[in-house]
Amino acid sequence: MADSSLHMPGSSAPAVENTVDDTSPPLVELRGITKLYGSLAANNDVHLTIRSGDIHALLGENGAGKSTLVKILYGVVEPSAGEIFWQGEKTVISSPVEARNLGIGMVFQHFSLFDELTVAENIAVALSGDWSLTRVREEAKTIGETYGLTLDPDRGVWSLSAGERQRIEIVRCLLQKPNLLILDEPTSVLTPQESERLFETLNRLSAEGCAILYISHRLDEVRRLCRTATIMRAGEVVRTIDPRRSSSREIAAMMVGADIGEVRFTAAADNTREKLVVSHLFFRSEETHARALNNISFTVHAGEVFGIAGIAGNGQTELFDVLSGEQPTSPGAVIISGMPVGDRGIDERRKMHAAFVPEERLGHAAAPSHTLSENTLVSRKDDDMVRTGFVVFRLARRLARRVVSAFDVRVSDKDPEARTLSGGNLQKYIVGREIIAKPELLVVNQPTWGVDAGAARLIRQSLVDLSREGSAVVAISQDMDELFEISDRIAVLREGSLCPPRPTGAWTKESIGLEMLGQGGEGVSP
Repeated sequence: MADSSLHMPGSSAPAVENTVDDTSPPLVELRGITKLYGSLAANNDVHLTIRSGDIHALLGENGAGKSTLVKILYGVVEPSAGEIFWQGEKTVISSPVEARNLGIGMVFQHFSLFDELTVAENIAVALSGDWSLTRVREEAKTIGETYGLTLDPDRGVWSLSAGERQRIEIVRCLLQKPNLLILDEPTSVLTPQESERLFETLNRLSAEGCAILYISHRLDEVRRLCRTATIMRAGEVVRTIDPRRSSSREIAAMMVGADIGEVRFTAAADNTREKLVVSHLFFRSEETHARALNNISFTVHAGEVFGIAGIAGNGQTELFDVLSGEQPTSPGAVIISGMPVGDRGIDERRKMHAAFVPEERLGHAAAPSHTLSENTLVSRKDDDMVRTGFVVFRLARRLARRVVSAFDVRVSDKDPEARTLSGGNLQKYIVGREIIAKPELLVVNQPTWGVDAGAARLIRQSLVDLSREGSAVVAISQDMDELFEISDRIAVLREGSLCPPRPTGAWTKESIGLEMLGQGGEGVSP
């Protein structure tokens, strides 16, 4: 077992450093939790203590074992060994229903909502017991007003922002009066203003005695919000600290076992070559509730990173689909290297040295049941790897190994299936597969979604380096810290319209947040 700072009854682990007052009895204790998948230990002898009223962060790289641990705590996964104590009593949590009955609620990173149902109906379908829609409406309204989570119970979910959707998840947890609330990447789709409201809610819940287990890659907010942080690496607890007494960089180093460093960012070259021109783009998808794009215009030059900010659901997916050629539009609406390509597909655009990384890793960017070498063919089938209709797998495997090496992709064997990689490692592979081809234009949607600090730093540096080598990079991201770190210019996408881009230094997080909410006063692209 790795060196642990947790002190558990009956354990020889060292004492916790700089944590909250430990005189109150534990709400929940995990003792010696181990989960084996064959010979792989996703969790290895994990000890964790959470006390009532504590806001406790669970940190670690992708693949560190966080997801497995909270799934065990929430009854989704059964441990191979170890014990769980709830309020001092040994217990077995064999399902989410049993977890909720104990008083454990969980808000997952990816919302489990039905777009066609109303707010009240979405809350009702997740509740145990006899709940009428009238009672759901009344109690949801009361909780919303009490905790600043106001919702219209009769609105259709399809019409709500990401922040409002998250409120539904939290409200339906609170209706069950939890003693422990687990939140997985809760601010990943929120504006700064929405994040502030969430923090106020969590602090109020904490003051009332509700414990909160908080999973996030955003270390600045962890340092601000949490009083205790347990850090995992390779399935083991390596340290428990008070995050307020360490810098984000120090915490990141504890997570990966080495100094992360910062993205090296140099000024963009003075280059007037237009690699991508989007001109008066109008687009309406045939999919139900898809966002229409309204008169979008912008230009991206060689040598720059152009960032597009926005809350989820404001047209990012639709814009990516049009830029990549997955959805056709009028020829002159999209111009790559001087050539109108709006009506051309993705293969033709790739032949013009353009590359694309979609948001969805499994199923869109990579085929889950295919190996990494087979997945190189998703975007590289016109290279020498395909000759006279036959795949030269020797070359495909060679390229896969190059990507794995260059982008530090952690793999379990020489050529694993895509679905066996953690989210962060698969993202590194997908981005690396495109960058290693040195495209003249790269469009990437959510470059580091759900990715740990180390992987995020590598991906971001690679995007900046590619631009400085003369390529044009379009980064569509909901992570404002990311956009400020890598972008030369930033524009905000809201309700399918794009505001005029500004140099990154002309923005603040507050002004971008207001622009996302429609309060920026800058208008949209002409």
